[in-house]
Amino acid sequence: MSGKHFINDSTVLVNSALQSITYTNPSVALDVENKIIYRRPEEGKPSQVSLISGGGSGHEPSFSAMVGPGLLSAAVAGTIFASPSAEQVRRAIMSRVDTDKGVLVTVMNYTGDILNFGMAVEKAKAAGMGCEMVVVGDDVGVGREKGGKVGRRGIAGTVLVHKIAGALAAHGATLEQVHKVAQLTADNLVSVGASLEHVHVPGRAPPDPKLKDNLGADEVEIGMGIHNEPGSGKVTVELPELVTKMLAQLLDPNDADRNFLNVNSNEVVLLVNNLGGVSILELAGITAEVVKQLKQWGIEPVRILSGTYMTSLNGLGFSISLLNVVNTDIGGPGMIQLLDAPCEATGWAAPISKNTWEARNQATREEKAASGEASKPSGLRTNAESMKEALTAGLKAVIAAEPEVTRYDTVVGDGDCGIGLKRGAEGILTYLSENSLTGDVVVDVSQIASIIETDMDGTSGALYAIFINSLVHTLRVFGPGDASPKAWAGALKQSCEALSRYTPARPGDRTLVDALYPFVEVLGKTGDVKQAAEAAKTGAEGTKGMKASLGRTVYVGGSGFEEVPDPGAHGLAAFFLGLAGLKNGEDDWEAVQFEAESGAS
Repeated sequence: MSGKHFINDSTVLVNSALQSITYTNPSVALDVENKIIYRRPEEGKPSQVSLISGGGSGHEPSFSAMVGPGLLSAAVAGTIFASPSAEQVRRAIMSRVDTDKGVLVTVMNYTGDILNFGMAVEKAKAAGMGCEMVVVGDDVGVGREKGGKVGRRGIAGTVLVHKIAGALAAHGATLEQVHKVAQLTADNLVSVGASLEHVHVPGRAPPDPKLKDNLGADEVEIGMGIHNEPGSGKVTVELPELVTKMLAQLLDPNDADRNFLNVNSNEVVLLVNNLGGVSILELAGITAEVVKQLKQWGIEPVRILSGTYMTSLNGLGFSISLLNVVNTDIGGPGMIQLLDAPCEATGWAAPISKNTWEARNQATREEKAASGEASKPSGLRTNAESMKEALTAGLKAVIAAEPEVTRYDTVVGDGDCGIGLKRGAEGILTYLSENSLTGDVVVDVSQIASIIETDMDGTSGALYAIFINSLVHTLRVFGPGDASPKAWAGALKQSCEALSRYTPARPGDRTLVDALYPFVEVLGKTGDVKQAAEAAKTGAEGTKGMKASLGRTVYVGGSGFEEVPDPGAHGLAAFFLGLAGLKNGEDDWEAVQFEAESGAS
């Protein structure tokens, strides 16, 4: 595909597109700093359950253009194809929506989204708010065997969850009821896509036409993900045969790898979604073919939606979603009534009303003061200068390792791991250069956590933010006193346990955990950061040749995993080696020791 775009700066593109939504729908506002589109508060309107969703940009009109009455209360945008940070999501929950009746967060099944949105949900719960989360995984393009622990990706069927849950919230249902029906909708959804081309992200180099994963002139890929991830295979077929293959993946009860839905209802909803680059005329022809072939399965949809609901930028493809309509058992409106209920959002097939335009509502929501619990002194002390010196050395080692990490991630991932780690390291180094550490471990680590939440995005940023936030909490338990090796090791171990609640990653899954766990284990046994760092290095090196069972690497084919270690594990090991005063396993400068007597960290 051509790399040409009208706007080639992806940052300018995302920010201006978000601003545009406020021009086309005067009932919504934009939190520019945090990339949150949210409904403006309305005087005299009764409280209702708020619905928040979001994800990487590039899937418009999902999610930001689906904010409005009867749909989402707010949407949080990341950069193109990258999850928003947990801090962005936290601000949406805590400050940009009505929280009186509780908040439901819906997220598609991608690791970075689950971790970042999950951490924000946990923070909201810790603050005493009613907050629940539903993860939508409707894509059957990758079956059970290949998906493994990752499970099904979330694609266009997600918008049906938003519409049904949003209408129920507007109807006055409780958080428990909205959560139940949203989950029920997600559980009864299947989707699959097909595309004629990979998409090109503005601002990136054009794809190499010689790459073997490119599609031929007559080929179509069935099950391609909305971030260019591969699906079940490439075929050369005309539309009728293509639709036949796609419907078989959705409905064939004999396909054990993909039979996720038992259509046991007389009512089925069909959604034919444009991935962004298909003409309206051609999409209409595709829809007609799908409806015709569904009759061969004994299905005549009670509702048919055809249009652009969730894209992959200008993806030259489409997806088919089927919703098995079931009884909600809540005594209120059913799924079809909720799907038919009025809403007002530019991304849904409903115009903005005359009353909304004339009202010209200018109300906004202001940021609420955050809790200062994490910044309270704990009495757990360390030598501030030694801690600063050790951290600086570790962070510089991460920056030095960035080209290598990026090269590894280009082979087995999407190439952004090294840049994300470098961005976080530079943010912390800037803070350390401008501020003195207090010597109170909890206060200082809390400051680092806030920088990670702000400066790092994607999966790695979420993992580190969850881990460091948990470390703040667990370190407080060990105070007051000196930050001994026992205190560090104990707190680190508990933080590993906290992290395990948000990711199934364990040693052997080819993730940064393969470097983290050995470091924590050896530190606990020896109290020696040098030995612990060497263990982390060994763990990271051991991922070379290890097949991934988690993360986007699962969807990347080829033998690259045999040639390079896991990028995240390698980057973390580099930090530990720098922290310990080691470089490539050799003494480079005097190692910093975890000694209780001197209070060193």
